[in-house]
Amino acid sequence: MRPIPDPRPGTPDTRSPLRYLLHLIADRRGSISLATACGIVCALAQGLVPAAVGRGVDAGLIPRQRDELLLWGGTVLALGVVQALSGMLRDRSSENNRFGAGYLTMQYVTRHATRLGATLPKRVSTGQVVSVGAADITRIGAALESTARGSGAVVSTVVVAGIMLATSWQLGLVTLAGVPLMAWLMTLLMRRLHGRQGELRESQGAMTGLAVDIVDGLRVLRGIGGEEVFARRYQEASQRVRHHGVRVAGVESWISAARILLPGLLVTAIVTLGAHYVETDRIGAGALVSFYGFAVFLADQLSRITGMIDQLTRALVAARQVTDFLALEPEPATGTAAAPADASELTDPESGLVLPAGRFVGVVCTEQEDAAPLADRLGRYTDSEVSYGGVALSALPLAEARRLILVADNDSPLFSGPLRTELDPRDRALGDKRLIRQALDDASALDLLDTLPGGTDGDIGVGGREFSGGQQQRLRLARALLADPEVLILVEPSNAVDAHTEGRIAARLAAHRSGRTTAVFTTSPILLAHTDQAVLVDGGRVVATGPHYELLNDPRYRSVVTREVVTT
Repeated sequence: MRPIPDPRPGTPDTRSPLRYLLHLIADRRGSISLATACGIVCALAQGLVPAAVGRGVDAGLIPRQRDELLLWGGTVLALGVVQALSGMLRDRSSENNRFGAGYLTMQYVTRHATRLGATLPKRVSTGQVVSVGAADITRIGAALESTARGSGAVVSTVVVAGIMLATSWQLGLVTLAGVPLMAWLMTLLMRRLHGRQGELRESQGAMTGLAVDIVDGLRVLRGIGGEEVFARRYQEASQRVRHHGVRVAGVESWISAARILLPGLLVTAIVTLGAHYVETDRIGAGALVSFYGFAVFLADQLSRITGMIDQLTRALVAARQVTDFLALEPEPATGTAAAPADASELTDPESGLVLPAGRFVGVVCTEQEDAAPLADRLGRYTDSEVSYGGVALSALPLAEARRLILVADNDSPLFSGPLRTELDPRDRALGDKRLIRQALDDASALDLLDTLPGGTDGDIGVGGREFSGGQQQRLRLARALLADPEVLILVEPSNAVDAHTEGRIAARLAAHRSGRTTAVFTTSPILLAHTDQAVLVDGGRVVATGPHYELLNDPRYRSVVTREVVTT
C-alpha cells in the first residue's frame, strides 16, 4: 500500500478554528493574494463606472461637447475591459483557492485517520467522518473563495464613499452612516445563525452515523426483525435535523430579507436626497446619476460583504469539526525500543495468557465479551503491559508492533476495488500470484473466484456486499494469511461457515501457519481440535491450559466448547 504523501506545509494548527483557517490562508498566500488583488481591481473598476458616467453627463451630454462625451465614454469602456480581465483572473484564482483548501483539508483528515487507526471507530462515528470529508471541506473551500469578492467589496466601498464625500458631504455622510449600520444589523443576525448552524451540523452528523449503521447492519436487522425499531430511531433523528434546519432557515430568511431591504432603503434615501439637491442646484444632474449608480453599486457590495461573512461563519463551524477531529490522539503511544530479532512468546500479564513462539493456540473465553479486550491488548490496540520476547509492546514503535502482530476479526472491513489489491494491499504477492490462490485455498475461498468476473483482478463492491457473511469471513481470513505476520490473532474466523467448510479451514490453517505463532479465539471444537494447545479464560484470567482433548475433562471448558449443560 502506497503511503499517503504528507500535506504541505506540515502539521496544521488545530488550537482553534480561526487558527486553522489562517493556516490554510498562509499555505495558499500566493494564490489568495492574487485573487484578492484582482478582486479589488475588479470592484474598483466597477465602482468608478458611475463616476465616469456622471462626469460624461455633466461635461459632455448636457453641454453637447462631443470630445468630452467620447473621452468619458472611452473611460467607461476601459473600466469595463479592466473589470472583465481582473474578474476572470479573480474567479480563476478563487476556484483554485477553493479546491486547494478543500483538498489540503482532505489530506489532513485522511492522514490523521490512518494515524488514529483502530482508535478512530472508538472515538468518532462513521457519519461524523463522512460529514467532515464531504460537507465541511466544501464550506471551508467556499469561505476562501469568497474572500476575493469580499475584500474587493470592502475596499471599493471605502473608495466610493470617499468620492461621494468629496462630491457632496451630506450624501457621503448618509452612505457612511448607512453602510456600517447595515453591517452591524447583519452581524447580529450572523451571530445567531452561527450558533444554530453548529446545532444543525451536530444533528446531521449523528443522523449520518445512524444511517451508515443501519445500512451496514441491514442484513442483521432483517434477521432479528429490528427494522421498525431502527426506522423509528432514524425518524426521530431526522425530525431533530428538520427542527434544527427550520431554526437555521428562520434566521437565513431574515438575512435574505435584510440583504434586499436594507440596501434598498439606503438607495431610496440617497436618490431622494440627491433629487432634492439637483432641484436646488446644489449638485448637477450627472452627479445625481453617479450617486444613483453608487447607491446601487454599494448595495451589491454590501450583499457581497454579508455573503463573505456568512461563508466565514459557516467555515468556522466546519473548521471546528475539522480541528476537533485532528486533535484526537491515538490511544497507544509509540515507542523507540527494538523488537527481538527472533520469534518470541507473547505474554499478557493481566490475564496470564502466554502465546509460545511458533505454536497454534486456541483461546476459549467463558464470557464472549472477554475475547475482544484481550485480543486488543495482544495487538496493542489499547495500552497494556503485554510484552513480546520480554520487550513491552508499548515500548516498540507502533509500525513495528503492527508488522509483528496482526489481529483479524469479523469487524474488519472489505474495501472496494480489485480483489487482488484487497487481499494483498502491500503487494507481497506481486511477483507470484500463486501466493494469493494459496491463501484463498487455505481459507477455503478459492471457489469465490468462479463467482467474480475477472477472478483476482475482478472488482468487488464497497464492503464486499455481493458476498454472503460466510464468504466475507473467508476473504478476511485469506487476507490475514497472505499478510503472513509473525503473530496472527484470529477472532472467531469461521463462525459464519458450515461445519464441512470449517473443517477444511481448520486443517489448512494449522498447516499454513506452521512455525508461526497463531492464536484463535473460538469455541469451535473443530478448530480447537487442530490446535497445539488450548487455553481457558474465565473472568478475564487464564484458568486452564493444555491440549484440547485433555481440557475436555474440565467441566468449565467442556460446557463452553460442547455446549453441554453442566449440573452441580
